[in-house]
Amino acid sequence: MPSHVTESRIYGGVYSDPEFAAIFCDGNQVQKWLDVERALALTQAQMGLIPHEAAQEIARRTHVELFDLERLGRESRETGHILIPTIWALAERCQDGWGEYVHYGVTTQDILDTGLVLQIAEAWELVLARLRSIQAHLLALARKHRRTPMVARTHGQHALPTTFGYKVAVWVDEIDRHLQRLDEARARVMVGNLTGAVGTMASFGAQGFEIQRRTLASLGLGAPRTSWHSVRDRILEVGGLLVQCAVTFGRIANEIYHLQRTEVDEVREGNAPGKIGSSTMPHKQNPSTADLISALSRLIRAQMVALTDAAFHLHERDGTAWRIEWAALPELFVYTGALLARMDEMLAAGLDVREQRMRDNLDLLGGLILSERVMLALGGRFGKQTAHELVHEISMEARRHDVPFRDALLKDERLRGSFTPQALEDLLDPVTYAGLAVEMVDRVACDATGHPRGRS
Repeated sequence: MPSHVTESRIYGGVYSDPEFAAIFCDGNQVQKWLDVERALALTQAQMGLIPHEAAQEIARRTHVELFDLERLGRESRETGHILIPTIWALAERCQDGWGEYVHYGVTTQDILDTGLVLQIAEAWELVLARLRSIQAHLLALARKHRRTPMVARTHGQHALPTTFGYKVAVWVDEIDRHLQRLDEARARVMVGNLTGAVGTMASFGAQGFEIQRRTLASLGLGAPRTSWHSVRDRILEVGGLLVQCAVTFGRIANEIYHLQRTEVDEVREGNAPGKIGSSTMPHKQNPSTADLISALSRLIRAQMVALTDAAFHLHERDGTAWRIEWAALPELFVYTGALLARMDEMLAAGLDVREQRMRDNLDLLGGLILSERVMLALGGRFGKQTAHELVHEISMEARRHDVPFRDALLKDERLRGSFTPQALEDLLDPVTYAGLAVEMVDRVACDATGHPRGRS
């Protein structure tokens, strides 16, 4: 029976995503090892290192459906070696003795690392697709609410007016940078490794570089200049990129969580029919998806600690560090897949943006949210620092006595004649003090050439 949360029949549907789980399942992992063995044999035959008949026979047998995964697992435990049972099984299936040429000149880590990169390449495309889908949902939301006024909060307190569209545009812009980083990292990350027992290619002789280049090219991968058996910066970069994405969406989920608080109530998760908030309080509408996304973001970040530990390899190869990676990286990807899927689903279902509540909350402080604007208006008469002191003193007095900011300003003798009642009304209108928020939404809504992005 499954014991891990990602494979649980109870929890698995929320802590994992089927597409990502399929990439890092046993069958696909073994298939990637076989893909590398096949590509290597075909290249070696082209270069005259092994007979063409051997390569063709090996290629015919490199299909995971032909292998008993339970047996491979059992023999891996018995031999204490993760790959040897697969090599033996492949060699056994080759007829006429051609299995003697399986795994010719390479070492276990060559196959496992290159196979892992093939899995990463598969998952990479899913990550990109999910990011683009999430970004499209958020971009539509930013456009729709580019002028919807709301409170901007700093240190958890009301600060100044902004627009909800601008808040969302900041998220869209951040996702742009994640997409750029993934694009820039692709050439560094999608690199295999076929360099032999200690990374010197001694078993390949003078043809080593060309064998590696051709084999990896046939798999769609780049070739390294030197072995990376004990150098795990590529894996760390992959993990780091996923963690950055997870932190972004964890933060967005937290924002939605807090905006859904009863006392704020500005944004709610969509409440699909049948969704239940509490087993005992029928009125509850909990932000359960935001809860989960926030939790997943932390689980993803936790795997980075393990990956960092796995980078401390000793000498040319080190199983004590490498084996950590086998557990940590697949888990990081599966959790990331779940996080991206849940975020995509939540946004596709639609957020309930409560515009009137946003507008009402702008008035909770009785106008004090415009203290900066008033201070700047008085700066021409008193100087900025003096104006700040005056407005601060008046603001604190208004808060102490629960007096509207307008009344406190009009009552203060030091400000007599500074503005007319109508001018003060205009200064205290929060809708007209959102700066360039709308313009910045429009900038984000355009591509690098200044043209509007495609609408979803």
